[in-house]
Amino acid sequence: MTNLTKKEKNRRLAESALMLALAIILSELPVISLPFGGSVTLFSQVPVILISYRYGVKWGLTTGLALSLIQLIFGIQNFSYVSGISAFMILAFCDYIIAFSALGLGGMFKYKIKNDILAISLGGVLVTVIRFICHFISGATIWGGYAEEGQSVLEYSFAYNISYMLPELIITVIGLVVIAGIFDLNSLELKTKIAKKENKSK
Repeated sequence: MTNLTKKEKNRRLAESALMLALAIILSELPVISLPFGGSVTLFSQVPVILISYRYGVKWGLTTGLALSLIQLIFGIQNFSYVSGISAFMILAFCDYIIAFSALGLGGMFKYKIKNDILAISLGGVLVTVIRFICHFISGATIWGGYAEEGQSVLEYSFAYNISYMLPELIITVIGLVVIAGIFDLNSLELKTKIAKKENKSK
């Protein structure tokens, strides 16, 4: 927040709080819920990715961490299904802290790729893949007991987690493409691109 005016700081904080609240609400209204955890949501990853893209990865990771801690609190009952410090650590970090904090990396391609739509879409793909890897590790280590007879824990974890993370990835990218196509993500007021063109023409 170096060199930001008070107005800019307040706007950033307010927008981040709003996007964090929106992410939580969307995550609590799943389209599809799986029996042993995991769900397909309507754009619940998008708000934090947008914050990361607009204000930088450091700010995005902070917002993602806040989301991860709230998600951990909401999922606290899941700790009753595992035992041992290692299982607790894997559950906490792989299913919550790392998985959701990683959404804050969504803006990492902003200055590497000039096209906003492509840059934020690649960011969305990256963070969803990271989140999938986290859930895959968790599934293969502490949730492997749910695998069917004759099925390896790796096969089980991959099949289970890809079943909801792939749709989540597709929905996330669609949401990011639409938003980046409509709004100027680099403007402080988040103006539409049409409004930006009109202002330039005046």
